Amino acid sequence: MTNFSSSPTPRRWQPRSLALIVLAWAVLQIGGLFTPGLLDDVDSVYIQIAREMLQRHDFVTPTIDGIRFFDKPPLMYWMAAGSMHLFGVHDWAARIPLALGVLVLLFAVYALGIRLFAAVCPTNAPDRAALYAALAMATAIGPYLYTRFYIPDILIALWMTLSVHLFLIALERAQFSKEGVFFQPISSTRGITISTRYASLLPMLGFAAVLALSVLTKGLIGLVFPILFVLLYLAITKQLKLLLKLHLLASTTFFLLLAAPWHILAAIRNPPIAMPSGVGLPVKAGWAWFYLYNEHIARFLGKRIPHDYGQVPIPLFWLLLVIWLIPWAAFLPAAVLDAIRDLRGAKAANRRFDSDVDFSHEGTAPDRTREAALSLLLWPGIILGFFTLSSRQEYYHLPALPALALLVGALLAAADCRFTSSDPTAPNLADRARRQALRGSLYFLVPLGTLLFVLCGYLCLTAHTPPHGAELNDLLSSNPALYNLSLGHVFDLTGSAMGFFRGPLLAVSLCMLFLGPVSHLIRRRGRTFVANLLVAASMTGVLLAAHEGLVRFYPILGSKQLALDIDTVRKPGDLILIDGELTSGSTLLFYTGQQVLLVNGHVNGPWFGSFWPDAPHIFANDADLHALWYGPHRVFLLTYHPEARTSDLEPFGPVNDVAHSGGKTVLSNRP
Repeated sequence: MTNFSSSPTPRRWQPRSLALIVLAWAVLQIGGLFTPGLLDDVDSVYIQIAREMLQRHDFVTPTIDGIRFFDKPPLMYWMAAGSMHLFGVHDWAARIPLALGVLVLLFAVYALGIRLFAAVCPTNAPDRAALYAALAMATAIGPYLYTRFYIPDILIALWMTLSVHLFLIALERAQFSKEGVFFQPISSTRGITISTRYASLLPMLGFAAVLALSVLTKGLIGLVFPILFVLLYLAITKQLKLLLKLHLLASTTFFLLLAAPWHILAAIRNPPIAMPSGVGLPVKAGWAWFYLYNEHIARFLGKRIPHDYGQVPIPLFWLLLVIWLIPWAAFLPAAVLDAIRDLRGAKAANRRFDSDVDFSHEGTAPDRTREAALSLLLWPGIILGFFTLSSRQEYYHLPALPALALLVGALLAAADCRFTSSDPTAPNLADRARRQALRGSLYFLVPLGTLLFVLCGYLCLTAHTPPHGAELNDLLSSNPALYNLSLGHVFDLTGSAMGFFRGPLLAVSLCMLFLGPVSHLIRRRGRTFVANLLVAASMTGVLLAAHEGLVRFYPILGSKQLALDIDTVRKPGDLILIDGELTSGSTLLFYTGQQVLLVNGHVNGPWFGSFWPDAPHIFANDADLHALWYGPHRVFLLTYHPEARTSDLEPFGPVNDVAHSGGKTVLSNRP
């Protein structure tokens, strides 16, 4: 991340770099819109909520299966609902907003990278650090895996990236206002000048808008991270007085105008009502208690009701941060050490963080080394520190990844640099960056690539072809204690199941050969740009293979085919039931478009909303199921325990096997 020069160079987006970013995004994201089907659990729950908003024309109170659902704010639902309104009620339509959000995130990372690192190597590729950072975000494991289903965390990464960028712009303009001059943000040729009194107003209004979007995406946590960043950054740089020049009143007012209306309407339309005793709830509770206290404060303390989520141990949580950044994590240690070195150098020289910004020459790329070092260390530090102290899932640190990707991008760009300058230290700094990149490649990518090339190749060659008629579920183990984790089903894989994944394994094996040993040989020959693009391209192949693996694993994770099987024979008046909680088969709601009854499923997601007097009666027990089974209605029951249920239901009527997939079976009381 070390600056080599402040030679004049335009800080503009490069078409070739934009084309590479869009290409990586399109290859990885567009194909994933159509396969596999929605997953049971939050993926289909969130999208079904969006569908019910469209059907009910109520965009304030979220519902699932007709029951109030207060777990999350509405922006994710609004996005999916808007897309389905435009393109129709399809799973791919609901996924479009998240895919577009990823593209905007890549552009946001690229833009911030240009701001921070345009001076890293201005002579040949002023945007190279920004390009590498964007490609790292596009092709790293974590951001890709956690956009395979519809959750908000990648959008929080976007809002965090934008809020940091807008704050730095506003702060820079506020710093200039101390001199009592005029700021000219557009172009001298346009003759437009803005008084420094208002120069930081526009970026601060943008900052407020992004905070509002963040709060409407994932609640108050979307407010905590950017505000903490601003306060700690100003405190560390001894610039807290500049808060007075950041238009706090105007930006706060704008934030409230955007964020407050939904919160106010949700509280008004869902006031406190009497709650049953003996279940841990207060005497009266409504939206405000559940959403503001239970979903935020109680979750932070690990006391949320109901406790329907897992908890990742702290060491594993920190380790996953590195795993989610693979393969670019190979260069992360050196990049972090460089940033720490830059901070120490600034302190030793007693330099202010605003003293390295000089616009005295138009077209000059300012040296923002210390600004970048502090920003990109403080940003992930806040997020990791917060979740180390609170409840945490394995993907909660995704909003920290853009900062780490930017650090890596700066190191790789410095290693790329072919520098000619009167500065005698520049070649040494470039050589050091090249040595660091080579070490990361040699000691991380080569062993990783070689190991996975051998392991995946071995599994591909030795995996037994599955017996005729066998399903993947027949060859998996069962680990229900891990299913509260988002990737818990991965631990169900066994050696005998590898025959279902021979194609993806072969693809991963070949891609890892190029990602590790081949890219390292190219890097040793000094062709660093080609080597980095090869890493990105190889990882793209790995991720596409992972997606194909997900498609083959889908019957375990979703119930789309079962829903389609039901729809081929279902008639008006037929009933659909899930044997267990809603997330056992929540995709049935979306793909059948019909209300679903839950047998012994009065838990978790729809539990709290079921206490409202107008909640539909979707909960049943075994006695209710028995009555329905010999009643006049045709009943379809999705169950994970067909043999036990068959024995239980046979006294009350015939039991017919309608369909089965992924360890789930649909039984019916009619042929």
